Amino acid sequence: MLKKVLVCEDEDSIREFVVLNLQRSGYDVVDVNCGEDAIKAFDEAGGQFDVALLDIMMPGIDGMQVCKRIREKSNSIGIIMLSAKSQEMDKISCLMSGADDYITKPFSISELIARVDAVCRRVSRSSSKPEEASVMTSGPFTLNLKSRTVFKNGEQIDLTQVEYQIMEYFFRNQNTALDRTSILKHIWGESYYGDDKIVDVNIRRIRMKIEDEPSNPKYILTIWGYGYKWSGGNP
Repeated sequence: MLKKVLVCEDEDSIREFVVLNLQRSGYDVVDVNCGEDAIKAFDEAGGQFDVALLDIMMPGIDGMQVCKRIREKSNSIGIIMLSAKSQEMDKISCLMSGADDYITKPFSISELIARVDAVCRRVSRSSSKPEEASVMTSGPFTLNLKSRTVFKNGEQIDLTQVEYQIMEYFFRNQNTALDRTSILKHIWGESYYGDDKIVDVNIRRIRMKIEDEPSNPKYILTIWGYGYKWSGGNP
């Protein structure tokens, strides 16, 4: 079954170029030229998209708002933002809004396809279930490998697929310092084009969801100049 991609880009030439190359790469593509139509297309399809490519700068409902709306309805879809902006804060804002990745224009089609392929692999891993349920625990947290859910003190934490995979990686490496590069390669793949700041932003998002005091974390500890360590709340 073909993977389904929603493309929202208001520049016709860019949208047509992206759609053509995604179709050549074997993707089923639905394209729209504004945020309002992106939300409508998502709803009409019952959210059955694997990936959404969203341009940030659009009249009316911009890509950032579309990202937030879609993420509120689905934690499984992969979201990649497209923008001519290159400022660091724009990247961080996109990722904090729920995006999985960010591509700055102009981009090569090989880079775009590689990013979409990587997100689709994560979506596929999220939908595949092992034969037997398996549960991992750490402090007040329980991670269910079959349902791909995380609970804190019995209450489910609302995580995106990327956030879940980072948590799983931490659970499998408890009390071990993990450098940013290893986290990046494990979650985003060996061929990821971007920089490791995407790791920091996702860690920040996770801390906001799991920590009692995100500014003073006790579960995901920062190893300055290196990376992070999962303590599970242990001293």
